[in-house]
Amino acid sequence: MTSQNPSPSTAVEQAMQVFNLTAPFSQRTLNLRYEEARRTWYPSRYAGLTNNPGKYMEMYKKGEAKTKEIQAAYQLLLTYLNTQQDT
Repeated sequence: MTSQNPSPSTAVEQAMQVFNLTAPFSQRTLNLRYEEARRTWYPSRYAGLTNNPGKYMEMYKKGEAKTKEIQAAYQLLLTYLNTQQDT
């Protein structure tokens, strides 16, 4: 039986793509990209963009999913940077 989980390097590469980063990158750069992505995808941001409740909820849920992806990628890259500094 094979595992469905991506290898650690693949997961790090995917997380870097979320923030459009290339190696090597600093924690400062990561923090700047994280804040920018968070502001862009913050779910409540879509409240004033449409008067259509269905469209709003669709965009809200998309923003919610993207925010979770951003948070997971950020945590993974922070861990990656910390392990790189320890070696």
